Amino acid sequence: MVLVYYFIVLIIGYLLGSLNMSLLLSKVYGTDVRKYGSGNAGTTNTLRTFGKKAAFISLLGDFLKGIIACLIGYLIIENILGSTNGLFIAGFGAICGHIWPVFFKFKGGKGVLTTFSVILMMDWHLALTLLGIFIIIVAAFRIVSLGSVIVATLFPILSLIGLYSERSNFFIGASVILGALVIFLHRSNMKRIINGSESKIGKKSA
Repeated sequence: MVLVYYFIVLIIGYLLGSLNMSLLLSKVYGTDVRKYGSGNAGTTNTLRTFGKKAAFISLLGDFLKGIIACLIGYLIIENILGSTNGLFIAGFGAICGHIWPVFFKFKGGKGVLTTFSVILMMDWHLALTLLGIFIIIVAAFRIVSLGSVIVATLFPILSLIGLYSERSNFFIGASVILGALVIFLHRSNMKRIINGSESKIGKKSA
């Protein structure tokens, strides 16, 4: 029965995550954001394609769905099993839903913002440290994907060395999974960064 409860919160998180805000906004604007810029259904490409207002709505929606999924997962599993693991299970489901949304033919974004919201729920001290590093990198190079990859690499490392506090094996394992997923989804971005063709903030989509 334990696995059944975990599966339930995973599915709840996945369905919430599948409400990809960039793709919902595409319906409003009458054009698919995936046809422009990087082809990614995320906040950065929404900014390039639809502008600041749409990007803010996308950012807020994709951030909040990770928070809500984690809260639901935590409350269900904690009340039934007395475990806090439901927070990550539901959050991971939300991330997967954002990347592979069932409502949009399984083609979504890279899940960085939703991943951050899940990390924030897991450990806000570490999340804010990673956010600070991300902001510094993006401000210096104006490349969002570079900041995402570096932070994704640092997340499991900082978790393992116990920055701020010692963490459980479950937490460290979760950090490895989330970090590896973000890096894997940015493999094409890393190639463009290396050859100097990656898009920078401030560059409009054609």
